[in-house]
Amino acid sequence: LPEESAKQEMLKKTTEEINAEIREITDRYVAEFEAGLKEEQGYQNVMVTSEVLSTGEDYFTLKLICYQGAGSGMEWNYFYTIDLNTGERLQLADLFAEGADYITPISENIKTQMREQMAADESVMYWLEEDVPEGVEDWNFHAITEETSFYLNEDDNIVICFNEGDVAPMYMGTVEFVIPDEAVASIRR
Repeated sequence: LPEESAKQEMLKKTTEEINAEIREITDRYVAEFEAGLKEEQGYQNVMVTSEVLSTGEDYFTLKLICYQGAGSGMEWNYFYTIDLNTGERLQLADLFAEGADYITPISENIKTQMREQMAADESVMYWLEEDVPEGVEDWNFHAITEETSFYLNEDDNIVICFNEGDVAPMYMGTVEFVIPDEAVASIRR
């Protein structure tokens, strides 16, 4: 029972930390909205909502959706996944064997998916080495980082998430890539 108590204590601590982070993000968007109202005329709005993406025996994921509109709109998403076995917030590295290079296979799989999507639909555009307009080469998608947003879907697949403008033109919106098991099976915990 002491182990269960420690897990509950850690879950409470993690939940409090996530709630504080969500309050901070929400306060920042509201402050930007209020400042925008003072400076500009015209239509503006801000919306912060949340959605439970998945909940199972092992993991719980909450998605925070932040939208700002002033003529055109922009959306940012934040993902919070809790390991229910430990009560701790899950980091991407936690899903892999210690010391494993998960960044390379995930990044290469995302590039493959990007190329396949662009080949199948000419309205789809991602910033890859060969597809970036001259002068903005630093926009190229090279690789994910340890901080790249993710969640686990109901099939326990890793879903990598990017906000508007991160890896594609703004019109593409927020984009997600489901990483197939075979891309990372040899290094998953």
